[in-house]
Amino acid sequence: MSDRPAFLIQGERARLFPVLAENSKEGRTLSILLSCMENVQEFGRSMLADFGLRIGTRAKIETYTEVVLKNSGSKKFRPDGLIVVRSGSKTWHALVEAKVGKNELSNEQVESYLEIAKMNGVDAVLTISNQFAPLPSHHPLDLSFQSLRKAQLFHWSWKYVLTIATLLLKRDEVSDDDQRVILNEMVRFLTHPSAGVKSFDQMPSQWTAVLESVHAGGEVSPKSSDVQDVIGAWHQEIRDLCLVLCRQLNENVDIRVPRAHVNDPIARLKSDAENLAKTHKLYADFVVPNAVSQVSVAADFGKKSIYASMRVAAPGDRKSTKARLNWLLRQLKESVPDNIHIKLIWPGRGQNTLFSLVDLREDPGMAELQGKVATSFEVIYAKDLAARFGQRKTFIVELERAVPAFYEQVGQNLRNWQAPAPKISDDKAEPKSVNTDSLSADAERFVEEAD
Repeated sequence: MSDRPAFLIQGERARLFPVLAENSKEGRTLSILLSCMENVQEFGRSMLADFGLRIGTRAKIETYTEVVLKNSGSKKFRPDGLIVVRSGSKTWHALVEAKVGKNELSNEQVESYLEIAKMNGVDAVLTISNQFAPLPSHHPLDLSFQSLRKAQLFHWSWKYVLTIATLLLKRDEVSDDDQRVILNEMVRFLTHPSAGVKSFDQMPSQWTAVLESVHAGGEVSPKSSDVQDVIGAWHQEIRDLCLVLCRQLNENVDIRVPRAHVNDPIARLKSDAENLAKTHKLYADFVVPNAVSQVSVAADFGKKSIYASMRVAAPGDRKSTKARLNWLLRQLKESVPDNIHIKLIWPGRGQNTLFSLVDLREDPGMAELQGKVATSFEVIYAKDLAARFGQRKTFIVELERAVPAFYEQVGQNLRNWQAPAPKISDDKAEPKSVNTDSLSADAERFVEEAD
């Protein structure tokens, strides 16, 4: 065992089978998680990669619970755990605070841990709860800029932890049989109702207020607390939806976030709030490995509708719009056409055109424009929720039903066009047809024809 950190006065190594008080549900759940991170190599590496840490084969992960630190500030708060990563001469530390069930993190608590981290020279603070964040570098709480300068801050939802573990098992990426059994037992534990792992299942009450303001023709201010709360909830919901897609596809689906926003959640919140005020829509883009494009999702307050779409370039070897469209329709021949439309993207600044999949199946030629050929297509799923859009739980149910259904009906069937491999000409089939003498004869004929 490596030497314990100098700032750690007291702490027990995290146990897979912790002996704790009956009412210590959070301590028990965290101990099991930390022990799995320490003892299941692939799981520990996958989780800590979120923090930009590269865990090599010689690196060591140590985890502790019930920690007491040398410098503990007011002593009102005490971290639940500690992660130590030793790699060569370098050591990285993170304090851990966990909440389960309906318990939520508080600003006062997290800001205190950031202060304690600074006092003890700890690199980061990690929080874990049923609250969702779009990225581990974003946090569900709105914390002061001064606090965030004291140490790095990361967040995992329990559903995220469960998803990463499940993906490793489903894809058979845990090489050691014993470690695989350990990780599987953690999954069984976290999926039991007693563990208190929950999905995001309801938009906040401010959802209704923003919707009513839009339909009353009132101003939607990006700086209003209602709008900011709705954006925060949307960010949590799209993270949960992303995890749903991960588990359904057994792949790491990601949320596309502009590079400038990856480490700046405040800028992302501001940008999305401004978009909502301007367009009355919420947007999200999901990146699915090897799919033809990102899956773009929108919630439209004005139309009380949700949309999902993907774009694919038209095949370059087809000369007419009808031929290019038939190429796309063949890919969608098994798709249920309800609520599915196809937008044709035209060259130049001309207006794009939209047709239902039902109509195009009957007559692909109806989409043609004289003198123009479509360059790409956008396949769109549109679902009018009407009054259900304003029902905070129903909206979540409908969204999490619509996006996977769209991907199943459309996304997984789309393929990018690929130019065919070149073929050997019939008159060049024999090697002698392209030897030096043959090439010389071709050159002479070219000269004669030019004359």
